[in-house]
Amino acid sequence: MEISNTFNRKAYNKIIVYYFSGTGNSRNVAGWVSQVAKENGIECQINNIAQIDRHSVEQPEQGALVVIISPIHGFNYPPIVLNFILHLPKGKNKVVLMNTRAGVLIGKFITPGITGIAFYLSALILFIKGFSIKAILPVDMPSNWISLHPGLNRRTVKYLHNKNKERVKVFAQKIVDGKSYFKALLEVYDLLLAPIALGYFVAGRFFLAKTFYASRDCNNCDLCITSCPVKAIIKLDNRP
Repeated sequence: MEISNTFNRKAYNKIIVYYFSGTGNSRNVAGWVSQVAKENGIECQINNIAQIDRHSVEQPEQGALVVIISPIHGFNYPPIVLNFILHLPKGKNKVVLMNTRAGVLIGKFITPGITGIAFYLSALILFIKGFSIKAILPVDMPSNWISLHPGLNRRTVKYLHNKNKERVKVFAQKIVDGKSYFKALLEVYDLLLAPIALGYFVAGRFFLAKTFYASRDCNNCDLCITSCPVKAIIKLDNRP
């Protein structure tokens, strides 16, 4: 009996998930991670980065696994997430970094999106603060960049959700079992985008993002404006 208890003991007693989500992709991933935690009898606390005080973040409990999930914006984590990481108090917790990026379905093949420097930059900041990175995982969810990635019909979205749910839950199970996962670092082409990512973060986001308008198909429901977690959408000429 004692041997069995030792074998079944999980690596963490608590998981703290911090997520940021604009269209729901990262929120879904956070929910899938939480499901695995609960299935293993592990307490899981989920925090929406957009709804917490990012200038006075509470220090994570000692020994808890910290999971950070965010979409990719400009080949990086968006400013709101980097701001959160910068204000995260120093600690010794193990951290899992995840992102949601633009996935496109071609037949039954999901083309990978681009992470850019999101993992590298955030991991460096966290390392300086005393944290250790346990695993990283990009998740190719339905793209919301429809000007470049058309074809998001219901079948495509459902397929991407089902495949990614399965993949995230397998990944999460490995993590709660104490394993590490760094296969995404093999995508070395991400580093080639560092100049673009840094240029966008410093200046590009202040004018490039302002070039996106809803098409004439918009029915002016204003749902995007009221739902945007960082209030980044306004209406000009009766179009978001």
